[in-house]
Amino acid sequence: MSKRYPAVMLAPCLVPWTDAYEFDEQTFAAQVRELRDGLTTHLYVFGTAGEGHAVTDRQFDAVVRAFRREMGAGTNPMVGVISLSLGTVIERIARGHELGFRSFQISLPSWSELTDREVDVFFQETCGRFPDAQFLHYNLKRAKRLLTGQDYVRLAAAHPNLVAIKMGGDDVNALADILVHAPALQCFFTEFGYAAMRDAHECGYLVALGMLNERRARAHFEARGAALAASRDAFRQVHAAVKAAMAGDGAHIDGAYDKLYAHARNPAFPLRLLPPHTASTEETFARFVRALPSGWLP
Repeated sequence: MSKRYPAVMLAPCLVPWTDAYEFDEQTFAAQVRELRDGLTTHLYVFGTAGEGHAVTDRQFDAVVRAFRREMGAGTNPMVGVISLSLGTVIERIARGHELGFRSFQISLPSWSELTDREVDVFFQETCGRFPDAQFLHYNLKRAKRLLTGQDYVRLAAAHPNLVAIKMGGDDVNALADILVHAPALQCFFTEFGYAAMRDAHECGYLVALGMLNERRARAHFEARGAALAASRDAFRQVHAAVKAAMAGDGAHIDGAYDKLYAHARNPAFPLRLLPPHTASTEETFARFVRALPSGWLP
């Protein structure tokens, strides 16, 4: 069965904040151009690493306007929408739609685990409400309900514009369950899941640790067989380095990790996160750099 979305590299854009926690548009724009021209034209804002869970409507609108402008024509921008309120999700998709976006990333509301009926209502009110848009579902345990291959069989049949999912981790059974049962949906996996599945299945690469070094990310995406296994092992060393560097500093949310990589690519990119979340520090960053294997800094 042909996929509804291509097997590409999909990468996040992070949001830099000033010391007054205002949107640093100039630094953000430079990041978007760097990734657009040097890594992939398939970029998104407001996954969990991009603090999509934390922004106000005012911040959301300012960032997506800047993102739309910097991506320009001939690219593939995607807007993430995360909220406990389905009404807020709908309103933000609508505003993004008005700006010209047609690709959206959605996550289930996480206040409680949704029932099957509630899951169906959520997708009807997103995918069903905007039939000319494409949707990627971010399937993660933080949403309390991790969807299975059988869930996606039902949802993909009901919504032709549900085109993809993304998942972290390397639980081969969980990843294969979706690949096998919902073959029309493109699956995006981070470094270890991609390495586990790519030789046997078509899937896309969700760049995570690879944001540290664009050359390494592109090589991982293109590798197969022994080369892909070797790249996976190299990424495991980087993963160990960042875990060791951040141990005990209180930073734990996704963006704290990802902003270390952005800071490594551009020292002017700030580490800070929107309160109340704890960001990494310059001391953590220095430990991270010391722990990295040689050849990883851009």
